[in-house]
Amino acid sequence: MENHKLSRRGFLRTAAATAAVGITFNGGKQTYASVPGLLKIEEPFHGAILHERLAEKTSAGLKIKVCGEAPPRDTVTVNGQATVRTGANFSADIILNKKINDITAVSQGSFGSQQHSIKVVWDKNSFRRYRFGIDDNSFFLRDIFQKNYKSLFDCFYLKMLQDLNKKYGAKFVLNCYYTTGDDFNLTQFSDKYKGQWKDNSDWLKLSFHAYANDPDRPYQYAPVEKLMSDFDIVVEQIQRFAGPETYSPPTVVHWASVIPDALKPLYQKGVRVLSGGFVYRFGEWDGAYHLDDARCEYIARSDGMMDFDSGIIFSKADITCNKVPVEKVVPLLESIANDPRQAEIMDCFTHEQYFWPFYSHYIPDHAQRLDAAIRWLTEQGYRPVFFHEGFLGGPDWEKA
Repeated sequence: MENHKLSRRGFLRTAAATAAVGITFNGGKQTYASVPGLLKIEEPFHGAILHERLAEKTSAGLKIKVCGEAPPRDTVTVNGQATVRTGANFSADIILNKKINDITAVSQGSFGSQQHSIKVVWDKNSFRRYRFGIDDNSFFLRDIFQKNYKSLFDCFYLKMLQDLNKKYGAKFVLNCYYTTGDDFNLTQFSDKYKGQWKDNSDWLKLSFHAYANDPDRPYQYAPVEKLMSDFDIVVEQIQRFAGPETYSPPTVVHWASVIPDALKPLYQKGVRVLSGGFVYRFGEWDGAYHLDDARCEYIARSDGMMDFDSGIIFSKADITCNKVPVEKVVPLLESIANDPRQAEIMDCFTHEQYFWPFYSHYIPDHAQRLDAAIRWLTEQGYRPVFFHEGFLGGPDWEKA
């Protein structure tokens, strides 16, 4: 969490300022105008993930600019360094020299002192990369079970993914349900393909998504015990029929919604990244794991943010191919790549059901949408990764 500290005189000054700005009434509710005079680091954001395309890499580390606001007459330092003041604004250049970096601003004035501390992450070994996750998987497993194929890749769905891997080196994580409904569940899937799963595990992974497609938003308010029970049931079956090499810790839970108390247990299960839509609609953030508005707004316009309480990084899905017509795939990706805050890591998604002709919302050119996205990413130098490996798919500090 961010940390604010005020001296006793600073507290009294803030209290006086609060009283001075006045009170308004709105529908009978008491509200206050914004309080002047508080010290606040505004950039970088608490939990920001920084790299050399957002800052300057030097022999000493990563040089970044820290900006914020403080009482105009106060002297402000950041990590002990003097700042440049312009009215209520301050700025200073500092060096990040480790993975997790503390940044502390201190203001000192005639009315006392204040302190504001944040943490940021330096992705030291970052490179342009993409990951591809496919949600809601169950139909292809049922198809293989029912048809008893000689090879996994006799199933058109896996053959399509294999072709994309051979063509571009693409990697995929298939987020799976335990059951399609009343006619199939994972216990029925044979382990006779385990050798094939292992042979292709360098580019094809299976992961937990939910117990089933319905009901909608099954874990939005569900107890932690329910989520963990479903998690264990799915993982047990994946490892039984596909082996541990094929299993990947999940990077998205169905509908991207779990209660906050579930985050630390998920981390203990190996989860390091959670992706979501982070879309603001109907007056609230959707697909955002119940994070507060400030963090959701930041994630929606960046490559990601670390939640230090749980250790999990939150990432926004940049493209969901079943929602984007093939002719709009490249323009969308280009617009994201033109924003330095979002360009480093492309978080790509789609959903399995739209590949199947029997599905009510079948998309005939669904495979072409994936091809268009992956081809463009490859041409731009993005490399395929798995988010659970290293740091967001890149080498972690220990492997520098």
